[in-house]
Amino acid sequence: MKGITDRQKEVLTFISSYTDANGYPPTVREISEHFEISIRAVQDHILALQKKGFLSQAQKRARSIKVLSDSDASAPFVGRVPLLGTVAAGKPLLCEENLDGYLNLTEPFVRPGKSYFALRVRGQSMINAGILEGDLAVIEQANTAVDGQIIVAVIDDAITLKRYYKEAGRIRLQPENPAFQPIYCDDLRIVGILSNIVRTY
Repeated sequence: MKGITDRQKEVLTFISSYTDANGYPPTVREISEHFEISIRAVQDHILALQKKGFLSQAQKRARSIKVLSDSDASAPFVGRVPLLGTVAAGKPLLCEENLDGYLNLTEPFVRPGKSYFALRVRGQSMINAGILEGDLAVIEQANTAVDGQIIVAVIDDAITLKRYYKEAGRIRLQPENPAFQPIYCDDLRIVGILSNIVRTY
């Protein structure tokens, strides 16, 4: 895709992928939130892409961005995923104190229109699910789950990655290692569902 910057290419790819996934284009604010840049910066990118013939946008109309030319339509969607370090007790999960940088991940690790964060796995409690210490767990943000899904839950300000089961009158968080005992609780806060594991060697 000649004549545009890497960031403009990312913005164009996001708009194209978002439109394909949802049937309508993202708003300027949604693009701003996705890339964590100012609305003014998004408007500058859109204006540049309009001048170069890649986009059109109707003035004063929401969701009017249209991709005119996407010569590199096969380019994968790239998502910027916050990596959480040591999560501070009592702090919101995605607050600045917990951030340890960002990962740029492509499909199928992330998909347009969804929100993700990543956690570095500590311990051996999920080894039989193929989740090893040091892996990066890519988590799709969610507040509900169904039985058998591997979730990230907050219990008493501690974060855990376990398999979720709802039982009569309680919730069971099941490790995937016989050396570890299940966690039983009446109440917890689900913050995400395991999407993928990223491992480096």
